[in-house]
Amino acid sequence: MTEIREKIDVAVIGAGHAGCEAALACARLGLETVIFTMSADNIAFMPCNPHIGGSSKGHLVREIDALGGEMGKNIDKTFLQSKMLNTSKGPAVHSLRCQADKMEYSKAMKKVLENQKNLTIKQAEVSEILFEEAADDIKKDGYKEKIAGVKIFSGIIYEAKAVILCTGTYLKSRCLTGEAITYSGPNGLQPSNLLSESLIKAGIELRRFKTGTPARMDGNSIDFSKMSEQFGDTPVIPFSFDTDVETIQKEQVSCWLTYTNEKTHEIIRANIDRSPIYAGIIEGVGPRYCPSIEDKVVKFPDHERHQVFVEPEGTFTNEMYIDGMSSSLPEDVQLAMYRTVPGLENCKIVKSAYAIEYDCLCPGQLSPTLEIKNIRGLFSAGQFNGSSGYEEAAAQGLYAGINAAMQIFGKPYLEIDRSEGYIGVLVDDLVTKENLEPYRMMTSRAEYRLLLRQDNADIRLRKKGYEVGLIDEERYNKLVDKINAIEKEVERLKKATVGANARIQKFMEEHGSSTLKTATSLAELICRPEFNYYSLAEIDNDRVELPKDVIEQVEITIRYEGYIQRQERQVEQFKKLEKRLIPADINYDDVSSLRLEARQKLERFRPKNIGQASRIGGVNPADVSVLIIYLDSMNRGNSDER
Repeated sequence: MTEIREKIDVAVIGAGHAGCEAALACARLGLETVIFTMSADNIAFMPCNPHIGGSSKGHLVREIDALGGEMGKNIDKTFLQSKMLNTSKGPAVHSLRCQADKMEYSKAMKKVLENQKNLTIKQAEVSEILFEEAADDIKKDGYKEKIAGVKIFSGIIYEAKAVILCTGTYLKSRCLTGEAITYSGPNGLQPSNLLSESLIKAGIELRRFKTGTPARMDGNSIDFSKMSEQFGDTPVIPFSFDTDVETIQKEQVSCWLTYTNEKTHEIIRANIDRSPIYAGIIEGVGPRYCPSIEDKVVKFPDHERHQVFVEPEGTFTNEMYIDGMSSSLPEDVQLAMYRTVPGLENCKIVKSAYAIEYDCLCPGQLSPTLEIKNIRGLFSAGQFNGSSGYEEAAAQGLYAGINAAMQIFGKPYLEIDRSEGYIGVLVDDLVTKENLEPYRMMTSRAEYRLLLRQDNADIRLRKKGYEVGLIDEERYNKLVDKINAIEKEVERLKKATVGANARIQKFMEEHGSSTLKTATSLAELICRPEFNYYSLAEIDNDRVELPKDVIEQVEITIRYEGYIQRQERQVEQFKKLEKRLIPADINYDDVSSLRLEARQKLERFRPKNIGQASRIGGVNPADVSVLIIYLDSMNRGNSDER
């Protein structure tokens, strides 16, 4: 039999949200890329919730777009409903969320991939990663092996310079509904059963994680009159900074809100021993922040009810997603508990809820570029890295794809730190923390969230996208013009003043504001809660017409100036620790006075700098001080030798 070999630049394993972003990034940067998938008809598939964005996740989608990714553009084309969450709070936690037409989302993303130059879709199971011994010139950087390519089940070999693992929940996956176990991927798709063994042989440590999904109901069997209708926002705000706002205004589809009750909880408690989670059948650890309904009932016994959102899966189907009631209970228990919920009394289940467990990466094996330590050219992203969520996966896929390309080109890696983006927080947490359950992004994880708002993602990160080559000159110049317009208007408003004359005093009284005792700048008036940029138009004689996104930034910059400046000072201190580099060849056994736990954790995670070291679980401030003293003594010793 003749062996077939093909030469490519990058092999991306998996065509979920991580794989799509990784493959597009590599191909758009000019690399010959093949994306492997178990099913070419399920590219960018949504096996769980049919929406993009949400609290903190909306920030990630905006950042993906700012860097040149595709997720934001794709949901703008295929959404059913759009809503800005947390608007009663400050702008730091405002998050856009769109209900997706999940089949249209998948079809639209597949079309983008099919039409992308340098990118080929291949339906095949990758059975083996091929390695070769690292050359001496890269061994000094800590590499033991380097990527040679991949082998698919049929025997074809693809020689590659880089491989990006985006396997999602497919590695040796099995789905559980009560006592019934199906050895499949999500939604009945074929699992990947061979790749784990290849990774383990290469010395990569794997573990089992678990997640779950609720039932899908026949919408015709649901009584929506017993539920509270949830509408979208008008006008619709796009995810992508490049989407024309006028083109996406359309009639939106409603979601619905109902609640569980004590009867629901009684049925769950009476059958909890039949849950694979509590019966000990499930080996994997589940997500803390997206618990099953049985977890909610057991862990929060004082709660009389839990929210249940009923969401459409698309215009192509009557199926409704029962958000908030994921479960792995047997089907008879599922039907009984669902039918206790107002509006679901006569529901018909199209697809039962299930739990799914799968292989993923043990912590401590990722570098800050999302490359697997010790193996040159092997990158990974998404749920394989121990995270959960479409948005977290897409962000990692883009980041890994860019860095794989930068490595091949011999260019500096893309770096986004915790003070620059939610992507930086996400990557840093996956690299430095021993996450014991699937990692979920939250606004509370970002220390500098007032600086990392979803509305300014382009200002923060578009330049980086331009520098790596994913943002073209025209889009970058638009950003420069926008920044200049913001700065100019802020400065004008700080200088423009109004006096305490009769006309102005009447204006103040009409708006329920205290009158002026002396001349005041327009910027100072914007800081008053009863005013905003638009309401001051009547007394702002020199105002010029500006785009809405510029006005938004002007208002936030002025209103929150003091808080922003305080966080910027905090970032300066953070940067100092990030700049204190730790030698790659440091032997932590030589650092006297380090506690044993700290020494073990530092040896395992091998942080690049003091900042990273300080964020590793098990390393306390005293350990960091000991490490700094040791590094200072090393530097003094090296200076004396010179």
